[in-house]
Amino acid sequence: MPFVSEHKDNMQLGMTLTSNAKDHSFVTCGPLWSHECGSSYYSPGICCKISSNFKSARAFAPAIQRCETFMDIVIVLDGSNSIYPWYEVQNFLINILKKFYIGPGQIRLAIVQYGETAVHEFELRDYKSVHDVVKAARNIQQRGGTETNTAHGIEIARSEAFSIRRGARKEAKKVMIVITDGESHDSPHLKQVIESSEQDNITRYAIAVLGYYNRRGINPRDFLKEIKSIASHPDDKHFFNVSDEAALKDIVDALGARIFSLEGTNVQNETSFQLEMSQAGFSTHFVEDGILLGAVGAYDWTGAVLKQTSHGRVIPPKDAYMKEFPKKLKNHGAYLGYTITSVMPKSGRRWYVSGAPRFNHTGKVIVFTMKNDGSVTIHQSLKGQQIGSYFGSELMPVDVDADGVTDVLLVGAPMFFSDGREKGKIYIYSLSKRGFIFNSFLEISDKSQNSRFGSAIAAVRDLNYDSFNDVVVGAPLEDDHRGAIYVFHGHNKNILKDYKQRIGASEISRGLLYFGRSIHGQLDMNGDGLVDLAVGALGSAVQLWSRSIIQVNASMRFEPRKINIFNKDCKRNGKECSCMSLSVCFTVTAKSPGLQNDSLIIRYNVSIDERRYTPRALFDDNFEKYIHSNISVEPDLETCDQFYFHVLDTLDYVRPIGFILDFGLLDPEYGPVLDDGWPNTTRTTLGFWSDCGEDEHCVPDLGLRARADISGSSQFPFIVENTRRRISVDAWLENKQENSYGTMLNVSFSGNLQFATLIHKDDTEVRIDCNNLARWPNSKVCTVAYPVFRSQSKVAFRLEFEFSRFIFLDNVDISLTVSSDSEEAEETLSDNTYQLYVPVQYEADILLTRDSSPERYDVKSVEELESNGEFDPPFNFTFK
Repeated sequence: MPFVSEHKDNMQLGMTLTSNAKDHSFVTCGPLWSHECGSSYYSPGICCKISSNFKSARAFAPAIQRCETFMDIVIVLDGSNSIYPWYEVQNFLINILKKFYIGPGQIRLAIVQYGETAVHEFELRDYKSVHDVVKAARNIQQRGGTETNTAHGIEIARSEAFSIRRGARKEAKKVMIVITDGESHDSPHLKQVIESSEQDNITRYAIAVLGYYNRRGINPRDFLKEIKSIASHPDDKHFFNVSDEAALKDIVDALGARIFSLEGTNVQNETSFQLEMSQAGFSTHFVEDGILLGAVGAYDWTGAVLKQTSHGRVIPPKDAYMKEFPKKLKNHGAYLGYTITSVMPKSGRRWYVSGAPRFNHTGKVIVFTMKNDGSVTIHQSLKGQQIGSYFGSELMPVDVDADGVTDVLLVGAPMFFSDGREKGKIYIYSLSKRGFIFNSFLEISDKSQNSRFGSAIAAVRDLNYDSFNDVVVGAPLEDDHRGAIYVFHGHNKNILKDYKQRIGASEISRGLLYFGRSIHGQLDMNGDGLVDLAVGALGSAVQLWSRSIIQVNASMRFEPRKINIFNKDCKRNGKECSCMSLSVCFTVTAKSPGLQNDSLIIRYNVSIDERRYTPRALFDDNFEKYIHSNISVEPDLETCDQFYFHVLDTLDYVRPIGFILDFGLLDPEYGPVLDDGWPNTTRTTLGFWSDCGEDEHCVPDLGLRARADISGSSQFPFIVENTRRRISVDAWLENKQENSYGTMLNVSFSGNLQFATLIHKDDTEVRIDCNNLARWPNSKVCTVAYPVFRSQSKVAFRLEFEFSRFIFLDNVDISLTVSSDSEEAEETLSDNTYQLYVPVQYEADILLTRDSSPERYDVKSVEELESNGEFDPPFNFTFK
């Protein structure tokens, strides 16, 4: 800034760096940039816009105020012969000049020496520092003269020295210091030149040097009256008198204090000096008509949001924010402008959003609009919940679905305290017609540490190419201040609560600290078509390249396409098998830009999905039901591996054999990544050849007929004789349509029967084999021509049962049911069952049994019986 006395040390240039997507320019600010105003240093902040080719435009400081020392001072010095000694006058000049703050934006000084005539010793435009002015003053020689034409000297100063041509500034305070030791010889003109000076708003200080009068004993009354008339009112503040030239040094401090008590602006305008410590540029944000700048130090650290446009600056007055920042909380230092952004509602009229993280100690965010006249309309405020959480210190609007309308506003509270830690939290607000409505939180629940999660929030372009924009959040204190960032994906106008990726500083470099303190993700830095991330750390900036996203289409193909169980074309381990081949094929396609033409190595596993103790198929290479391999694949080119396997004899030829293919990149840490939503597993089945036409769908028509050799009714039940205890059931089974696979004959019978045998009655190749069912002793399950009961096949057989000698029931019940794994039509199922139900009675067999009591008796000698006097006991017999 060329018109102020700058102090650029520790100005924090680059603390704010905001890009403009429209022209690829950016603005950078130094919020602690200061300038000198008298003995004070103010920090209004400074910013500069940089073009895309890194050419800087003119810097701007929208909060800068005129210094109270912004003055043009002209000293009108009497150099007539009566001034003596001259060196005392020079000493005074040097001492008073050293009190002045001469420099850009502050004081300019000129000296006019007069006697009979007036001379410009130097002009306002000549010198820019105290050193140069003092040096010039030391060389001023006394011009002399027999007359003291004070009116002429004042007029020359007014009309010439204060002219723009000689370096005067329009808005500078004009100050004239008149030093003389006697009455003017052109006193009749004094009144006019003083009135002209008054009209030009020149503040006049008059100094009467009484040395000439005191040395000669002359009464200075008229002289003092004249000098007082020259001074501005009130004269007690603008008039000085000294006893002689040597005494001028005694008024240096007093004169300087009175001059600098002048203010460069109206003292009644109470806002004029409340932007001095604004630190404008603490945050910045581009809008259509300019740049918004956060000024956290404005208005006693309440803060403000300013705007710099092509037409000038827009500074809202302090009371513009009074609605949300009342005077009673003025000492709290709300820091409004700590962050600044904007949102676009459906109405199409942009709203500004700014955070005040120290408001009432809990933080606040305001949503507002601002006109170019400085008037502000606050539409909504969002309040923090926890003291010290710094709610509102980070703001990020996100247009998730990229339709030009803001969907959510993320508000960071990085110092949010939970679980005894300063973990941090992000509030999600959804934008509706009525404003922002709280939606949910983003937080890291799987790490309990001082993270300050939410210290930086960046909306980034669609990272995973799912058509929704994403968010990256910094946690710079995580992992003992090493830091980390978290990637959250957007979806359907919202942000998913679970993070998708975490990148810790320790994964990048051992020396990184505070990684994640700032994040930017809108530019493609390496020209691969993918948005990249820039992440700030302590003393470092880390560039993270985005990786291209690929989709892998995997398939499995068999040769032949079906298993032909009738064609055993090979032997494995001495057994006849059906041998086949499997082709495992991959095609890699790019979901996002950036995929190079280099080949990729895919690792994969193929397993035969058989949940059986003995699988139906095995690979030839290892005689296992799984195999592992890698394959090199070029983009957009199908590449296949071939494997051989064999199918073993089995009881299940109906259900197809399942195959599972799992795959992934051999080195997932480098190169492209698999699309997160894309499957990395594919399944297929290999069916058996059914010989059932083009549709490969077998529809049999099974028919069962049977005839038993017993009959009876409730009136005439069948009599079970001792000489005939066996029942025979003759049965005929045929398949009148297509092949029937897994054909089963279910035989069930009542408990008074026992299964005896099954006898084939013809010489057909169709075999029926029956197995006992341990859990159901009155049932048999028999396979019919397993695995396939061919079309038009027939079989005749006999079932024989015997009556139990221990279980006697009133009826005989025999049920025959034929079924298969093939799907038989509903209308042909009626002849699949045979049912026999016959009442029975049993021929009686007489069996005589005897029970005695006692069961046993010991015969003793006669002598023993006589001595005891006892008789033999009686025997009781019971006959049944």
